[in-house]
Amino acid sequence: MKKVLTIAGSDSSGGAGIQADIKTMTIHGVYAMSVITALTAQNTTGVMGIHEIPTDFTAKQIDMIFSDIRPDSVKTGMIPNAETAEVVAERLKYWKAENIVVDPVYVATSGSSLSTKEAYEMIKNMLLPIATLVTPNIPEAELITGIKISCAEDMEQTAKFIYEKYGCAVLVKGGHSLNTADDFLYTKNKSKIWFEGIKINNPNTHGTGCTLSSAIASNLAKGYTLEKSVRLAKEYITSCLSAMLDIGHGNGPLNHMKGTE
Repeated sequence: MKKVLTIAGSDSSGGAGIQADIKTMTIHGVYAMSVITALTAQNTTGVMGIHEIPTDFTAKQIDMIFSDIRPDSVKTGMIPNAETAEVVAERLKYWKAENIVVDPVYVATSGSSLSTKEAYEMIKNMLLPIATLVTPNIPEAELITGIKISCAEDMEQTAKFIYEKYGCAVLVKGGHSLNTADDFLYTKNKSKIWFEGIKINNPNTHGTGCTLSSAIASNLAKGYTLEKSVRLAKEYITSCLSAMLDIGHGNGPLNHMKGTE
């Protein structure tokens, strides 16, 4: 069985973060492992509190996993501060981790901040250069590059900018701000690939970024190419959203188990 590690924050409501990652990895038939960077007190209406895990303990979690059950791929999500970002990047580099998918989480779907600008700088300068793929939504891509995105051409320009500066493949997700669910992939061999998506009228999108990046990491662990890993992950997200799960009083989660019944 292939093994996948998620390095992210815990979502007490189960829709995003570590919980969403493990659900996604499990449904993809891989063995899920986790390093928790922060505990959050949150539900579908927002984040009420964040308890950051000490960086030395984050490092110990990573070391214990790699020294015993080496992951075939790694996904990173919520990294709450610069010190944690530095430690995560340093330990992954030390262990020569493969198939690293970086979900550059900055704010929750509810709009609550999950990271700092200092952490983002560390993620850009230390984590992206060792990543296989980074998966920003439009606001995150704008934050990384300083480029305003208002159309498909801007998405392409932004992806190329990130690749040329940091050296990793880039998947810019279009569903966040544009009237489309199309995503753009710029790979290390400079391939430019558009993935058309169906815009689903579902307000419950809590955890979509976590879920997509975990699905991609799972597919990479199973030996699929980057393009196929993204394509399969996007199909999975569409299926999860199409289930129209409606839980909670705010922006609810996806149905990660869609297709198992």
